[in-house]
Amino acid sequence: MIRTAALAHLKFPVERSMGRRYPESLPSFRNDFQRDRDRIVHSRAFRRLEAKTQVFPAGISDHFRNRLTHTLEVAQLARTAARVLGLDEDFTEALALAHDIGHPPFAHSGEEALNEALKPFGERFEHNLHALRIVESYEHRYAMYPGLNLSFEVREGIVKHSRDLPAGYTGPLEEYLPGLRPPLEAQLIDLVDEIAYNTADVDDAQEAGFFRLQELGAAVPFAGELLEEIEMQFPAAEERIQLHEMQRRLIDHLMRGLMEGTIVATEASGVRTIEEIRQHPSRLVRFTPQSADTSAALKRFLHARVYHTESLREERRQSMRAIGQLFAYLLAHPEHLPAGEGRLERRISDYIASMTDSYFRRVYQERAADFTPSLRS
Repeated sequence: MIRTAALAHLKFPVERSMGRRYPESLPSFRNDFQRDRDRIVHSRAFRRLEAKTQVFPAGISDHFRNRLTHTLEVAQLARTAARVLGLDEDFTEALALAHDIGHPPFAHSGEEALNEALKPFGERFEHNLHALRIVESYEHRYAMYPGLNLSFEVREGIVKHSRDLPAGYTGPLEEYLPGLRPPLEAQLIDLVDEIAYNTADVDDAQEAGFFRLQELGAAVPFAGELLEEIEMQFPAAEERIQLHEMQRRLIDHLMRGLMEGTIVATEASGVRTIEEIRQHPSRLVRFTPQSADTSAALKRFLHARVYHTESLREERRQSMRAIGQLFAYLLAHPEHLPAGEGRLERRISDYIASMTDSYFRRVYQERAADFTPSLRS
């Protein structure tokens, strides 16, 4: 049984926020983290997630996750974990809702294509850094300042929810406390994201016919145990219903493992304050060994049976080729870019990254007739 509110003494106090880049008065009915959450939800970048691919491209099924529905699932699980552990739900939810707003079209193939396009210029594309640029500059909703003017802690969490900045780091992210860990609320997001996409991808891929349930059970020992239980309880249930039963129990197992593992690691570390969390040599949010094994086994199965199958590999090749072609075209014809400042290659990358899948296809078709023969091949 998980001890409710076991980590409440390590909840990040909203009143200790380092504030916003541009000071604002506090509204009477929301605190700063609630305000950040609402600003993210009302942003254009958040709305565009509805038309960005998660794993499976649009057209195969109307039921598969897109980047927005995935984000909502992450937020749901993250809020639950924060509530049970006694952490700040609003802070956690804001970070969950923002964690994917920097993703380009066509899932990870879009990120890989933009990264390849930027390499000759000594730059790279990374969706968390692009998310920071979105909330700092590209969203235009307020007369007093650029961006969303989010609190420092939410901006730090966007940068550091899935990685730490090493001690001694110097560069554009230097203000985000290199060498220090983010609060527990930010540390939660990466593993909750892992739970959400592993279990959702199993659901979508099984519906798409990539594997049978018995094959999943054979490859993932804990899933196999669950399948035996479900077949005994519901022998007449069709395979899709059995999968849903398995998925619910997998989520429960992984979420329990995440919360229990985090409580054990945090108590074993001896940390008593937010400052000690920041100074700790490693992150404290983690799975129990058994749930870590299950998550790793799910990943291996999905990579082998879904992500690296020829049908999705071909889809990725086509998407990456199209992004590379449009990037090269805009490099030669910057007059077709929206007005902006900064280096041309970064402006092109950020422009493409902002696109939904459908908008990219529309722009690509409009420009494809003008591509040089070398770009068409």
